[in-house]
Amino acid sequence: MADSKMNENQEIEETMKNEGPVDQESETEADGSNEGSGDMQEDMEEADGKTADSKEAEKKGFFKKDKKKDKKDELIEELTDKYKRTFAEFDNFRKRTEKEKASMYEIGAKDIIRKILPVVDNFERGFKVVSEEEKNTPFAEGMDKIYKQLLTTLNDCGVSEIEAEGKEFDPNLHNAVMHIEDEAYGDNEVIEVLQKGYMYKESVVRHSMVKVAN
Repeated sequence: MADSKMNENQEIEETMKNEGPVDQESETEADGSNEGSGDMQEDMEEADGKTADSKEAEKKGFFKKDKKKDKKDELIEELTDKYKRTFAEFDNFRKRTEKEKASMYEIGAKDIIRKILPVVDNFERGFKVVSEEEKNTPFAEGMDKIYKQLLTTLNDCGVSEIEAEGKEFDPNLHNAVMHIEDEAYGDNEVIEVLQKGYMYKESVVRHSMVKVAN
């Protein structure tokens, strides 16, 4: 009996010995698998980092390409800018030239009108001394027609007479050479025109020479 129990104990010990190494190997394998998974995770993180770096580098490179313009585009922009500047300068020059031309034309027209106005004045003075009998003569009628034709031509050119008699004195239109006190008239009223004044369009060619009351 004792021998059989000893044999059983020996068998149990041998079995435990055999099972012990197996457990250690499994633990080693488990540790190895954990270490392997850790290495794989590190490799994946490293790959992700490289991918992110590469994407960032691509973005930087892409934006750099956008910032750097092509020589052809730069030349187009330069020529476009020169064209705009040249066109603006030409437009300003054209407007300035037209304004100067209009001003010169107006100055020349007013100068000619001033030289013609004394002729009109002489016609009017001549008609004042013509008697009633002489007004019906062919000569007087012919002179009257010439006078009226001259006034029509001046009017067609933009010349108009300044209204003065019975109007309030306006220093921009009238030139007062005489002044009287008379209660029959209003303040600063023009009572007589000594010499007619004329305008060319909106500009005064010659002021009216007038007599003003009060």
